Amino acid sequence: MRARKLFIGGKIRAIRMEAELTQAAFAAKLGISTSYLNQIENNQRHVSASVLLALAESFAVDITSLSDQDSDRVLADVMEALADPLIGAAQPTSADVKLVVQNAPTFAKAFLAMHQAMRRAGEQIAELDETLERTGALSEPTPYEEVRDFFHYVDNYIHELDLAGEKLGEQITKSRGSPVRGLADHIERKHRVRVTIGAEQQGATLRQFDPVSRVLWLNARTPASTQAFQIAHQIGLLEHEAVIGRIIEKAAFHSNDAAAICRIGLANYFAGAAILPYGALLAAARELRHDLTLLADRFGTSIEQVAHRLSTLQRPGQKGVPFFFARVDQAGNITKRHSATKLQFARFGSACPLWNAHRAFETPNRITRQLAETPDGIRYLCLALAVTKASGGWRDPVQTYALALGCEVTHANELVYADDLDLSQASSFEPIGISCRICERRDCHQRAVPPLKRKLHVDANDRGIIPYSLE
Repeated sequence: MRARKLFIGGKIRAIRMEAELTQAAFAAKLGISTSYLNQIENNQRHVSASVLLALAESFAVDITSLSDQDSDRVLADVMEALADPLIGAAQPTSADVKLVVQNAPTFAKAFLAMHQAMRRAGEQIAELDETLERTGALSEPTPYEEVRDFFHYVDNYIHELDLAGEKLGEQITKSRGSPVRGLADHIERKHRVRVTIGAEQQGATLRQFDPVSRVLWLNARTPASTQAFQIAHQIGLLEHEAVIGRIIEKAAFHSNDAAAICRIGLANYFAGAAILPYGALLAAARELRHDLTLLADRFGTSIEQVAHRLSTLQRPGQKGVPFFFARVDQAGNITKRHSATKLQFARFGSACPLWNAHRAFETPNRITRQLAETPDGIRYLCLALAVTKASGGWRDPVQTYALALGCEVTHANELVYADDLDLSQASSFEPIGISCRICERRDCHQRAVPPLKRKLHVDANDRGIIPYSLE
């Protein structure tokens, strides 16, 4: 397979500006001409291997950090935003949008922020009542949107918390006890917090911490993997408050609610890194060829915890397989999402109905596989598993959703799930999209709405699977 050309002019320019060098001086250090550097910075030429090596040698640049994956993510979001009827203008070509994202990524993100503001304004007008008008409750970005995008654009990898979680996880492993016992001993020894496990609480409470009595209560009905995660979460809040505070301050959220939600998200990130330490998980994943069940058994965690953690193994210089991960409810809403691949999930609306994540509900607690191809021609191995979490007795609610994990087929041989699949035949791959409103496939039998960027042709005398055709 041909190597993908790397157009990263904006990043090269940022490195030069940080070094406070002119184009001539910077080019001289790289051993290239000033005109060639100028073309690179304006994305008229791709970056060659020799230039990358010169960057690493002369400026101590981690080559893996120069991937244009972030541009792919922003490009997908901008294309979806432009397809929104709210924009209502002549649509630029994909090449034009890519040029803007590559050359002016800050402008592209500002456009996305403006688009989100337009959507929120439209929702306000549509749902406006006296209370909302008086309080202005929707005048700012929704906290969950802000936090979701924060993790989305840092590639769901927080280096400082990842290292801290890994260090704790290694300490717990050396204790040779159960993760719950090891974490409980740690929080009591270091923070004078006593862990109690019981079923006296009402409702679906998982964890309660009383800072006065220094007691951390855990629900006895939850599995040990959940209890270990909740103790690690509390350790993160107590032990790394300053680190979490700095990350939140740097993110500059628009509201205190967003900051509070992000604090929980960062503590969850630390907990995941503690119960599934980076180095140990990466080594085990390669040894067991990413068998989710065996990995969950080895680390005493749930399959969801393993799948989510695998999608965060993007440490510079020590990256794992780039996965996408999502959690989907039965209505098709994506409640948790991250992608280290080119596949980007719809920010609004439901996911493609042809995706196997929806079919997972038909066979609960069983991993289903799908070879899929997106409209851009990239092929994926997709895994899906429907899980059910009962919280208590007969009258208590039951939580059901599907987990989705996948990677590009170029990495499929590293997964045990690909062993008996024919990856060489185009017919093996099912066509899927991101969402109907931005998918331009002409012959999709499951299309819910027409694509916004295509004109329709409606013929009363000619009816196919859908009542229109695309011009």
